[in-house]
Amino acid sequence: MSTQEDPVPLSPTTTPRRRPARRGRLGAAAAGLLALAAVLLPGAAHAAPPPPFAADRLALAADAVRAADVRGTAWAADPAAGTVRVAADETVTAEDLAGIRRAAGPLAAALDIERVPGRLEPRLQGGEPVYATGGWRCTAGFNARSGGTDFFVTAGHCTDGYPDWYADPALTVLIGSTAGSSFPGSDYGLVQYTNPDVPRPGTVNCNGQSIDITSATGGTVGGPVHMAAPSGCRSGSITGLNYTVNYGNGVIISGLGRINICAEPGDSGAPVFTGSLAIGVISGGSGNCATGGTTYYQPIGEVLNAYGLVLT
Repeated sequence: MSTQEDPVPLSPTTTPRRRPARRGRLGAAAAGLLALAAVLLPGAAHAAPPPPFAADRLALAADAVRAADVRGTAWAADPAAGTVRVAADETVTAEDLAGIRRAAGPLAAALDIERVPGRLEPRLQGGEPVYATGGWRCTAGFNARSGGTDFFVTAGHCTDGYPDWYADPALTVLIGSTAGSSFPGSDYGLVQYTNPDVPRPGTVNCNGQSIDITSATGGTVGGPVHMAAPSGCRSGSITGLNYTVNYGNGVIISGLGRINICAEPGDSGAPVFTGSLAIGVISGGSGNCATGGTTYYQPIGEVLNAYGLVLT
C-alpha cells in the first residue's frame, strides 16, 4: 500500500529574552503566516489546485498521460473541474510522475494527481465462483440472452484465450464456453451456457439475498451502487466515469467507471448495480478490503450493444 510521508513537526521555539520591537512584530507576522500555511497546506504533498482548462486542452492532456505509458495509473478528464484527474498507485514512482508531467508539457498544470493505495491490477485469481480451464477464477456478472441462447457477462481479461468455464474448482461441472471476448481496449467477455442443468436466473446474489435485475443504466457520478462478489456484497458510489486504466505490459482499458468499493482478486467480472438496474462488471482496482480500495468497472451498456443482448 502506498504511503505518504507525514509532515515533519516544527521544532518548538523558545522565546528570546530580548528582541527589538520591530523584530518581534516581524516574528509574530511570520508565525501568523506559518499558522495560515498550516491551515491551507496540511501536507507538503498537497499542491494548489490546478487552473481550469477547456475540453479540447483536457483531451490533449489525457492523450499525453496515455503516451507516457506508466503502469499503475488511471485517468479521466473532468470538464466540470477543468482538470484531468490522474490516480497513481504505490508502484508509480516520483520519476514516473515527473515523466507524465514532462509528456504533458505546457498542459502539465491540467493534471490533478492523486495517490491511491495498493497496486492497480485486474482482479483475477484461481478460486471461486466460476473456474476456467486455464486455472483461474473469476465472477459471473449478469445473465443475458440473445434469441434463445443464454449467456453470462464477465470481464474480458477472464475470457481472453476463450477457455471453458466450470462451477467447481475440480472442473467437473461444466457451465459453458467463452463465446466472445474484448480485451484489452475494453474489458468484457461473454460465456454461453451449454449445460442445461446449470440454473441461470436473472438475479444477483447480494450476501444471500437475490436481487432481480430487470434492465441496465449508465450510472451517474455520485449515484449509489452495490457490488456483489465472492469477497462480499458491498455498497458505495460512483466517483468517476470514462476513466482509462494502464495495467502495464501494454494493457490499457478505456471507458471505465470508478467506484469507491473495494475488490479482491477473483472479483473480476462481478456485477455492479443499483436497485434492479445493471451498471457494469468489475475490471480491476487497487487496494483491498482490509485497508480500502478503488475499483473500476466496464459499463454494461457497451457489452449489451456489442453482442445484441438483453438482460434476463
